[in-house]
Amino acid sequence: MAEARRVVVKVGSSSLTTAAGGLDADRVDALVDVLAKACGTQEGAAQEGVAAKEVVLVSSGAIAAGLAPLGLARRPRDLARQQAAASVGQGLLVARYTASFARYGVRVGQVLLTSDDMSRRAHYRNAYRTLDKLLAMGAMPIVNENDTVATDEIRFGDNDRLAALVAHLVRADLLVLLSDVDGLYDGDPALPGTSRIEEVHGPGDLEGVSIGSAGKAGVGTGGMVTKVEAARIAAGAGIPVVLTSASRAADALAGRRTGTLFHATGKRSADRLLWLAHASAPLGALILDDGAVQAVVKRRTSLLPAGIAAVEGHFAAGDPVELRDTSGHAVARGLVNFDAKELPRLLGRSTRELARELGPAYEREVVHRDDLVLLHH
Repeated sequence: MAEARRVVVKVGSSSLTTAAGGLDADRVDALVDVLAKACGTQEGAAQEGVAAKEVVLVSSGAIAAGLAPLGLARRPRDLARQQAAASVGQGLLVARYTASFARYGVRVGQVLLTSDDMSRRAHYRNAYRTLDKLLAMGAMPIVNENDTVATDEIRFGDNDRLAALVAHLVRADLLVLLSDVDGLYDGDPALPGTSRIEEVHGPGDLEGVSIGSAGKAGVGTGGMVTKVEAARIAAGAGIPVVLTSASRAADALAGRRTGTLFHATGKRSADRLLWLAHASAPLGALILDDGAVQAVVKRRTSLLPAGIAAVEGHFAAGDPVELRDTSGHAVARGLVNFDAKELPRLLGRSTRELARELGPAYEREVVHRDDLVLLHH
């Protein structure tokens, strides 16, 4: 962990805000102190005995920061008021980080993402280039979901999952999830007799463990469930994860034992496919015949019109869709090359026949294998 050079750090709303919902300047400054030193500034990482790191900060807190200025007593349930609070709060959040990092001469760059951005090839490449260039120029990227414009269909849902996907996007060596709890416990940490789980080597280590939901502060959307799921996504993509409290952030970045360590369980996959599997919300479904299911799942081929039995939903070319077998079981997810209204007249027909009748633009896959990811249940 101490040797990890590029690190994604995620911090939740409850670690940055007061009980009333406003930003807690002292908490923000305490986190910035740790991150700035890890980046090698001032006395910095050398004094900590570790190599300087490149850090990407995924920070919640925009909606929470916007509550008090808008006179809201608690996080609203409706999307429109959440978006309004995010609009007000995001500026306050980044301004607070900008001022705090300026004490160390560190510039910050705001990067707001939606899952819709990340499942599309060109947008995905642009996001990587932006983050990579910010790091190369010595700036601290501060990433958040673009809550102001995100709809239910294109939301990540929580910044824990966003952090796992950003860690994969920037090819991070480590993901640090900071919470208001100092790790994952085998029960309610408030109850006697429960103990912290120090290491997780795979899903089997968590069998029978009761994992709690959102914290008591009520300003965030996450909780331990989303953190464990984020850890599973990152570990499955070859990235180890440390889950600990914000007050132990320095220990995590220095490689000292703290919190819960999730060991990497898989290898890095093709960049965009992780986003497609975990960040995209399918806007429709293609029902495949048995032969097409075999071709897609076993032989990893592209999906052709001849193998599609039915179309469900309303989607446009480039949108994510589910690929289902005849019993309705989702076997894959992919980016479709045709609008929903175009597909019915193509079903069950060969691309050669379609090209002859409709033109060369129709001699192509409905979902190309490079834009397709299998779903493992």
